[in-house]
Amino acid sequence: MTDEHNDIDTIPLHVHVERAAERYFEALGDAEAHNLYDIFLAEFEKPLLIATLKHTRGNQSKTAQILGINRGTLRTKMKIYHLL
Repeated sequence: MTDEHNDIDTIPLHVHVERAAERYFEALGDAEAHNLYDIFLAEFEKPLLIATLKHTRGNQSKTAQILGINRGTLRTKMKIYHLL
């Protein structure tokens, strides 16, 4: 296993998110950030939905239960991210 994989296993998710935000701001330089919340939410939410759907073998009810949302909300999010 590489050091990168070890980091994923031992460093909490919130630290990865914070580091990603810091890199984003560094890359912006003097430019102004816009819609950062929506950008980060989309970057995080879609892969979370995909991974959870894979884990449940596409069972939307179980996926919604695991995520703590209702099935209708899950389906709405799946439509937004073109997962339906």
